Amino acid sequence: MASAANANLNAVRETMDVLLEISRLLNTGLDMESLSICVRLCEQGINPEALSAVIKELRKASETLKAPENCPN
Repeated sequence: MASAANANLNAVRETMDVLLEISRLLNTGLDMESLSICVRLCEQGINPEALSAVIKELRKASETLKAPENCPN
């Protein structure tokens, strides 16, 4: 039983490593933790295109907040 669990864990790690490499090749800017969260959300039925749109909007909002005109002197 333990060897089956180890094999499953190794398969999950390998899958996540491959997904992270694809993510890097596509310049998504997602780290392993963010990618893992996205994968879990998709596994739970979240629409991947909607998730992508939310991530893009959050990045835009973050950049807007970081803009120099929004920083007090």
